[in-house]
Amino acid sequence: MFVGHFGVGFGAKAAAPKTSLGTLFLAAQFVDLLWPTLLLVGLERVAIAPGITRVTPLDFTHYPISHSLLAVLIWGVGFGAVYSLLRRYPRGAWVCGLAVVSHWLLDLVVHRPDLPLAPGLPVLVGLGLWNSLPITLFVELGVFVIGVGLYVRTTAAIDRVGSIALWSLVGFLLLVYLGSVFGEPPPSVVAIAWVGQAQWLLVVWGYWVDHHRMVVRGDAPLA
Repeated sequence: MFVGHFGVGFGAKAAAPKTSLGTLFLAAQFVDLLWPTLLLVGLERVAIAPGITRVTPLDFTHYPISHSLLAVLIWGVGFGAVYSLLRRYPRGAWVCGLAVVSHWLLDLVVHRPDLPLAPGLPVLVGLGLWNSLPITLFVELGVFVIGVGLYVRTTAAIDRVGSIALWSLVGFLLLVYLGSVFGEPPPSVVAIAWVGQAQWLLVVWGYWVDHHRMVVRGDAPLA
């Protein structure tokens, strides 16, 4: 799951209009932003196994800190609490915390049974949607389109940059997603980790987009 998580970030703007799109991206992708660093320092592991699913060649062998259900719940509570302390916007805190947790729920749908419930527990879960390429594309692109649609309904560009930045971001995310699905497997785990770190630039892109747009639907003007 890639653009689906960003779809959640886009769509969450309708629920928390005072929260920046960059922050919503950070929440929705929080555990995938942690994961590359944990790979690089050896605390979590992944293997490249072409053919293990129809969609991704990655075999997620050990990632309880970033992707176990218990850890994600803790990350979600922590993210929401920190946001509440910094921004004093309870709705935004709840939405950000739920966006963090939504990551695990979406992963549950697509992953093979490799998601741990808690560190140290042997039970692994996953509904395995990645075993069907057409259904995966339908579901993930559907979530993305709905999320972008909600964002577009909730905000409007205040200048030309607000439009160009948004649609170039949407196009870039789709290109990256389709390239990962239909392209060659990554050359190494280290390459996976460093490409994963590049997702921080997408968070910055989200802040840039939101800076050039205003809320037209919601509980308050953009702040």
